[in-house]
Amino acid sequence: MDIEQKQAELIDHFVKQASAQKGAALGSVIVEATSHPSLFAFSEILAVPTVAELEGTENSVYFEVLRLFSHGTWTDYKSNRGSLPQLVPDQVLKLKQLTVLTLAETNKVLPYDQLMLELDVTNVRELEDFLINECMYAGIVRGKLDQVRRCFEIQFAAGRDLRPGQLGSMIQTLSNWLETSDNLLISIQEKIKWADTMSELDKKHRKEVEDRVEEVKKSISTKQAEVDFRGLEDIYAEPAGVMDYEEDRSRPKRRRHPRC
Repeated sequence: MDIEQKQAELIDHFVKQASAQKGAALGSVIVEATSHPSLFAFSEILAVPTVAELEGTENSVYFEVLRLFSHGTWTDYKSNRGSLPQLVPDQVLKLKQLTVLTLAETNKVLPYDQLMLELDVTNVRELEDFLINECMYAGIVRGKLDQVRRCFEIQFAAGRDLRPGQLGSMIQTLSNWLETSDNLLISIQEKIKWADTMSELDKKHRKEVEDRVEEVKKSISTKQAEVDFRGLEDIYAEPAGVMDYEEDRSRPKRRRHPRC
């Protein structure tokens, strides 16, 4: 079973449990949900009417805990520890896992120093064990631990619940991306059109050159033929001097009479 399907089944399970409880009875449901090793999304449980009704009542602390796990981090818990119940070890682990996911939303290269500060980890060995055993093996992140650069390079991170106001920001980001994509597409189409035009001009120019070459070849052939023909005329023509000489040779010679 993949992580998305398992998440969906767990969410459905806890939504049903929360819907069947009210008031202080929801406390145990919320603790169980926020401690579950395979559940990392809580907004659907937070939206259950019986849970939403806890806000502003004497049992609002349970609502605040669930909201912390939906949108908050380990640092947020430390800042509000006085108004929140003490977390059980499984909840502490879960909140630190969620903190890594929050950090991965804005930066795909997380320095070890930042992670140790955010997670209250005192040394690199402890940090790397946490990232490997509690994050990568859990399937919520994939990445590379770079001990030379002392950083965690994120390749994949599961998404968290959307924070209040975050949806509008995401819509704006997607709208900007869509506008940029449209402009890029128009630019590509214009370049394709220009390339087609240049190709046609090149073909036309090439055809003109080829036609001109053919004309030159024909002209040269015609002139060569004329030269050859004239050469033949010169060869077969009868020069007058030669004919006179031949005629002269054919005439009988006169005998000279001796003088008396």
